[in-house]
Amino acid sequence: MPRGRKLESLELTEGERQVLQGWARRRKTAQGLATRARIVLLADQGWTNSDVAEHLHVTRVTVGKWRSSFLELRLDGLTDEPRPGAPRKVSDAEVERVIAKTLESTPKGGTHWSTRSMAQASKMSATTVRRIWHTFALQPHRTDTFKLSNDPLFIDKVRDVVGLYLDPPERALVLCVDEKSQIQALDRTQPLLPLEPGQCERHTHDYVRHGTTTLFAALDVKSGRVIGSLHKHHRAKEFLSFLRKIDSEVPGDLDVHLILDNYQTHKVPGVKRWLVRNPRFHLHFTPTYSSWMNLVERWFSALTDKALRRATHRSVKRLNEAIKLYIEVNNENPKPLVWTKSADEILASIARFCKRTSGAGH
Repeated sequence: MPRGRKLESLELTEGERQVLQGWARRRKTAQGLATRARIVLLADQGWTNSDVAEHLHVTRVTVGKWRSSFLELRLDGLTDEPRPGAPRKVSDAEVERVIAKTLESTPKGGTHWSTRSMAQASKMSATTVRRIWHTFALQPHRTDTFKLSNDPLFIDKVRDVVGLYLDPPERALVLCVDEKSQIQALDRTQPLLPLEPGQCERHTHDYVRHGTTTLFAALDVKSGRVIGSLHKHHRAKEFLSFLRKIDSEVPGDLDVHLILDNYQTHKVPGVKRWLVRNPRFHLHFTPTYSSWMNLVERWFSALTDKALRRATHRSVKRLNEAIKLYIEVNNENPKPLVWTKSADEILASIARFCKRTSGAGH
């Protein structure tokens, strides 16, 4: 029950209640205004200042202030008063002009606007342009890439793979399998300068190559453990050898569901014959240009960041030893990579993206 002294009822009209409920629910309402609307709505229900403050995680002084302001000025009492300071010099029309110019045009002889070029074109200061861009989250200097799958079975494959992640079959192991090829054993041309207080680790930009290796890896989706195998090449022969290793390490009473990409070595006749002889293995292919659906790619990224990019290896043997050590440490304390999005959410997101790009005119 509400605690403390009950205060005077605010006696909201139906119109005021609808406006306040709209402010409280609408996503684009400023957070401060939404909180004030909730304060008044709870107060109208007979809640005390203490109960409202505890429920909304604000102070009793804040609750009392906005109750009193509403009683005096009604809805107008909940809006912010003009703040002190110099008046704005840039009009809304000028802001809109900068935004439209940023989004709909490019500078003469260039591909994108800079703060200086936009400032010159719009007759504003570079600081003003920077503030407008920051306010509306515009970053003309940045670019990104994308690739849409042209797989005719895209929807079926998405539902198949995501289904394995979110609802794996019983008495089965789901493994994300791929090969990281052409991993280079690199050595810097000069000794690195180690980390010191006030000084980051430094190394030369040039290097000496000592050969390459290929890592075949299978990530257990449930446990995060990895089965790895290193080879000089990444042909069908090596892939078959890796399948045999998986077969030897997975208990014989479990089915094995492998999530792979569409690399040709995964589909050669030799692999198909082996799968016929080993019916507990089931292959599930990700759509073309959709390597992001294979969780082992995220594990490869961690391997690169933590063990390869800054390391030096004077031979392929040392490189292989470093990769084996990383797998060993990973399997001592494995952490599964959790898939969260459903197939419907992924397909809806891609549909929205396709709708945006279809009218781009490029």
